[in-house]
Amino acid sequence: MAVAKTIVTVVFVLICLTLTVIILMQEGKSAGLGAISGAADTYWGKNKGRSMEGILVKITKVCVFLFIVIAAVLNIGSFQ
Repeated sequence: MAVAKTIVTVVFVLICLTLTVIILMQEGKSAGLGAISGAADTYWGKNKGRSMEGILVKITKVCVFLFIVIAAVLNIGSFQ
């Protein structure tokens, strides 16, 4: 059982590091003064889901889900 807990803990730390790096790679949500004039409605604004930024958002959501699930598993496992 100790081996499984160690493996899950290592995976948890890797997910934490991955999540930190991915969040730091993302651009800010404020579009600056371009949003006032409507410059955000460009090709990249409409196809954001297929861009690198969209991919980073999807990976972030998956990592956050895994982070929460593994944190709960490690927390429940600590009571035994």
